[in-house]
Amino acid sequence: MKKLIHISTRDGTAPAGLFTPDSGKPAKSAILFFMDAMGPRPSMDEMAQRLADSGYLVLLPDLFYRFGEYGPFSGASFADETSRNQLLKMIGETSVEMTTSDTEAFMNVLQRNGMEGPYGVVGYCMSGRRALTVAARFPAKFAAAASFHGAALASDTPDSPHHLAAEIKARVYVGTASDDGSFPSEQSTRFADAFRRAGADFALESYVGMQHGWTVPDRDGVYDEAGAERHWRRLLQLFEETLG
Repeated sequence: MKKLIHISTRDGTAPAGLFTPDSGKPAKSAILFFMDAMGPRPSMDEMAQRLADSGYLVLLPDLFYRFGEYGPFSGASFADETSRNQLLKMIGETSVEMTTSDTEAFMNVLQRNGMEGPYGVVGYCMSGRRALTVAARFPAKFAAAASFHGAALASDTPDSPHHLAAEIKARVYVGTASDDGSFPSEQSTRFADAFRRAGADFALESYVGMQHGWTVPDRDGVYDEAGAERHWRRLLQLFEETLG
């Protein structure tokens, strides 16, 4: 069941969906669900609810809230030049540090709903690196962190999450598309090397034949049902083993 809430942050007010199991049973733990680059929309709600129905309290915040009203966008919005330009601006001007700062307010919501942690976090597309960064910045609060078709996880920028490998205490799972220019093979190697050197608990898995965005139902021409179901098995196993 989804409840629309508004979260006060240092920079304003972020709309968010708070999802509970449709069964009515109490959630066993809480998960922070970070959206992909097209923002909160029905397909993101569908994924968040599926996660909630596995027994979790799930918070899906709008990371683009600083821009006020926008869109609406869909999984096909990058194919439209006007929408693509707007999205690229929003992505570029919503820094990872902004999301990290917002996470304190997000965790306060979980705590007010009876969840003290540790939590899980999962990010898609632009938010894969955010999920890993949050796990590093709040190591005592996150027991599991996952990224699917995450972009620039081991880039040349100073804020690339592979630099934070030694700070992450959570178990990490990274699912990558075999055809994804946002996380090419050289970055995959760099990422794995950094996490091995840090002695981190991580798994990096390539989904052969998949394209960037394969997990999201409204990504027409990219979504792959078999690949998406495999992603769900990995994600739910990660959270079951770390959060119960």
